[in-house]
Amino acid sequence: MPTSLLLQAAYIEARTRLSKVTETLTPTDLSKKLGTAPNSIGFLLQHIAEVELLFCKNVFGHTEVKVIAHTVIDQKDTGAWTDLTAIQNLIHESGQTIGSIMASVAEEDWSTQITTKEFGTKTKAEAFGRIISHTAYHAGQVAMILKYGS
Repeated sequence: MPTSLLLQAAYIEARTRLSKVTETLTPTDLSKKLGTAPNSIGFLLQHIAEVELLFCKNVFGHTEVKVIAHTVIDQKDTGAWTDLTAIQNLIHESGQTIGSIMASVAEEDWSTQITTKEFGTKTKAEAFGRIISHTAYHAGQVAMILKYGS
């Protein structure tokens, strides 16, 4: 099986946790936090989508991807992420964008090395593992906040 298909299958499976959580959210869930933790569900979902789009732009070189990573710029939850429809749309867009980009990556390109300030020098395949773990990590946080937060 080609690398693109294997990685795409891994991404889809890892992102399932995120998809299941976002399907059940209500607008009031977006402001929930866990204890004294600084980030709300809305912030985390916005962050996931922004980082996925940044990944498409910066790692895979798709400069047509337009993203302003407010959560990265602000570096904290400002309470601005309360529009459920907008967040769900952005999550959908980032997932679709990654999927379409992955389908266009040539087999030999997965071993191409790239360098970013965030995670140094890695092959595109290794870097892709990073975005999978980033999304799954924050999706787990969202699930925990949804279950136990207020």
